[in-house]
Amino acid sequence: MMEEPLGKKTGLAHLFAAASYSVAGFWRALNESAFRHEIIFYLVGLILFYFVHATLAEYLILTILFLMIFAFEALNTAIEELVDRVSPEVSRTGKHAKDLGSFSVACALVAAGLFIAWVVFT
Repeated sequence: MMEEPLGKKTGLAHLFAAASYSVAGFWRALNESAFRHEIIFYLVGLILFYFVHATLAEYLILTILFLMIFAFEALNTAIEELVDRVSPEVSRTGKHAKDLGSFSVACALVAAGLFIAWVVFT
């Protein structure tokens, strides 16, 4: 029988620990101006949807799209921090990693923008 590593939480304690890590990640993300801009973009989308009488399904899709954007932004920030920690000097590999993370966020933002435009203008 294998022993649990010291300090490893299980059961309900693990659930609360995981939730606290997520909350800490949210507060860390708020330090990023891009994340704050994405929150504003989401709020603008919600306001536009209100004025065009969007359906509940459209609000749900918008919310899912922005949750994905927030997740991509968090992963992009994590990539940037890891690259800066592991390779503080400028390197082609580090630049590629950061550029690819940024591209994933840009793709998600374009998807959300297209969806907002489709709902507002159709």
